[in-house]
Amino acid sequence: MKIYSVTDPEFSEYGKVLEGYDTAELIKAMDSIALPDEGVAYEPWIDSLEKCGIFSELSENGFGGMPIELGMCWGHNKALNCLEYHRNSEINIGSSDFILLLAKQEKIIDGVLDTADVKAFRAPAGAVVEVYATSLHYAPCQTSDDGFRVAIVLPRNTNTDIERPEPKNLEDKMLWARNKWLLAHEDSSEAKQGAYIGLKGENLTV
Repeated sequence: MKIYSVTDPEFSEYGKVLEGYDTAELIKAMDSIALPDEGVAYEPWIDSLEKCGIFSELSENGFGGMPIELGMCWGHNKALNCLEYHRNSEINIGSSDFILLLAKQEKIIDGVLDTADVKAFRAPAGAVVEVYATSLHYAPCQTSDDGFRVAIVLPRNTNTDIERPEPKNLEDKMLWARNKWLLAHEDSSEAKQGAYIGLKGENLTV
């Protein structure tokens, strides 16, 4: 599949790059965390990352004073598997280049999104990349065999466990965690765990 850059005009409907941040301290802290031997790890917040000076800047500037969490998604991944969205933007910062697989919420028709509507965007190491609330996304993809480390910034307590409510509508069936609506591909491990199957077509890889 064609891979665009987050600096290309095509990215403008999915997100934007936030300027003015120094990410060097954060990247050093991220790189000190060992990669899993296989698969992907995720933690909503990590103390060593939240001790970095950029944490308060992302809260005060990036999220306009909202309480945030600064965690990380890291490991080895080349596949789409799922797409998720939140009620807010998400900020991603990679310690190396990484690829985001993205789609638009309005492409969800009757609870299903065709993976043919997914586009790939490469982000350079250290860039502060905002992914809009209307952009579906999931685990980043690596650009080398070394794997990836991507800091994930979200409102506090996003992606934590909740007792899911009785569904009132179709969207409620997609609610997978706090502030996290998930559409899984039938081939994904999340689908086997009971996640809502809402992706049709090829389980894309890069």
